[in-house]
Amino acid sequence: MHQEAEAIASVEARRPATYDLVIRRAHVFDGRQALTGLYDIAVDGTEIASVSAEPLGGRQEIDAAGAWVVPGLIDTHVHFYDVRAVSDSDSMRAFEEDELPGRLGLFLDHGVTTIKSVGDPTGGILATRAGIAEGTLRGPRLLATGFGITGRDGHPAATVFGDNPWARERFTGEVGSVQEIRDLVHHLADRKVDAIKLLSEGACAHSGEPTYLWQNPAFPDGVELARLPLALLRAGVETGHERGLRVTVHTTQQAAAREAIEAGADGLEHGVTVEPLTDRSLIDLMLEHGITYTPTLWIDDAHPDARGNLRKVSRAGVHIALGSDTFSGRGLFGANTLEEAELMVAAGMTPTQVLAAGTSGASRQCSRPDLGAVAEGKRADLLVLNSDPTTDIGNLRDLSMVILNGELAVDRRRSGRTTSIRDRRAPARQGRLGAAATELPNAADRSSISSSGAEYSQGVGRRTRRSAP
Repeated sequence: MHQEAEAIASVEARRPATYDLVIRRAHVFDGRQALTGLYDIAVDGTEIASVSAEPLGGRQEIDAAGAWVVPGLIDTHVHFYDVRAVSDSDSMRAFEEDELPGRLGLFLDHGVTTIKSVGDPTGGILATRAGIAEGTLRGPRLLATGFGITGRDGHPAATVFGDNPWARERFTGEVGSVQEIRDLVHHLADRKVDAIKLLSEGACAHSGEPTYLWQNPAFPDGVELARLPLALLRAGVETGHERGLRVTVHTTQQAAAREAIEAGADGLEHGVTVEPLTDRSLIDLMLEHGITYTPTLWIDDAHPDARGNLRKVSRAGVHIALGSDTFSGRGLFGANTLEEAELMVAAGMTPTQVLAAGTSGASRQCSRPDLGAVAEGKRADLLVLNSDPTTDIGNLRDLSMVILNGELAVDRRRSGRTTSIRDRRAPARQGRLGAAATELPNAADRSSISSSGAEYSQGVGRRTRRSAP
C-alpha cells in the first residue's frame, strides 16, 4: 500500500497542469449510462476537454474522491412568468425587478442548468434570455418559444387568461386562419426564439365534437373551447420547420396526439394524460416519427392514467424528455424539477432512464446536442453529487456543486466531505472557481421545499399525491 501511494504521488507530481479545471476521481453518468470505474473530467473554457480514466492535470482541481458527476439537468417545459401577478405594465415591471432574479437562481440551486420556457410573454422572456447570456442575470441557460400559439378562444387564452386580457395578449397568440398562424410563426422566428409551441386542445377529455368544455376545479362552470383546426396545425408545423425550428404540440388525448404527429410535430407536450393510452398504433406512430414525449407528471399526476401512459411509452422505447410544467405560485422552481424526476421513477422508469430523460433526452428535445452529456466537446454543465443517482433518483438532492459553462455556480460542499479544490496556479491569481457561489438550503429547508410542491394548490386545481402503482 505504501508503494502504491508513492506511485500515485509520483504520477501526480509529473502530471502537467494542462487544463483550466479537472474534476478528479469521480464516478460518471455520461448522459446515457454510468461508466465503469473512476474518471478525471477536464474542462477548458466552457467545454469539456477530456473524460479520462488516466490522471489529468488542471490549473485548478476538484478532488471528487468517488463522488458522482452527471450532466446538468434540463427542464424542457417551464412557465416562468407569474400568470397571476402580471396583469399590466406596472405589475410586469415589478415581477421582473423583484421576483425574476431570485426565481432564476432557484433552478441553479437545485442542479437545473438549462430551462426551456414554453409559453411566456415573448418580449419579456427573450430579454431575460439575453440578460442571462450577457451575465447581468444569474440563472440557468434559458431557451424559449415565446408565447404559445392556439386557436381563437383556445387554451390557455380563454382559460388561464380568460379574466386577464392584458396578459392574454402577451402570453398567447390566437389564430383563426392559415395565414395568421404562418405570420405568427414567422414573427417568432424573426425574434430568434429557440422553438415553436402549438396548442392543439385544452387539457380535458371530450367526446370529439368541434367544441368542448374545459372542466377544472379552478373553473367550476367550465369554459367552452375550440380545437386548433387541423389545417392551422399543419401550417404551423410546416412554417416552423421552414424556419429551422423544432415544433412541439400541447396534447392530452390520443386523438390530438395522433393528429399532431401526422401533422409533422417533433414532440408532444404532456402526451396523453386524461385517458388511458389504449391505441398501440399510436405508440408505433411515435416510434416511427421519432417523437419526444414529455410527460409533465408534476402537473398531470392528478390524472389517474398519466403514470401508466408514461410507463407504456417508455417501455416501448419512445424518446422521453423531462419537463415539469412548473409555474410560479406552486412549489418551488428547481425543486419541482426534482419532484418530476421522482414521479417518473414512481411511474415505472428506472433512475438511469430518468437521468437520461433529464439530460441527453432533454437536449434532443431542445435541439441542443452540445448539452446533456459528460463527453469531450460538450458544454461544461456539470453536477457533482455526493451519492449515486443511478440507484436512487432522490440522490439528485444530495448536491455538492453545480458547474455552468465551466464556472462554479453553486457550492455546497459539506464540512469534511472529500471533494476539495486545489489551485495549482500562483497564489496571486484567483482561480476560475474562486468566485462566490450561492449555497442551497440545508436539509431541513429542502424537506420543507419538497413537501410544498405536493401540498400547495392554485390555478389549475389541487395537486394530489398517490403511492406508486
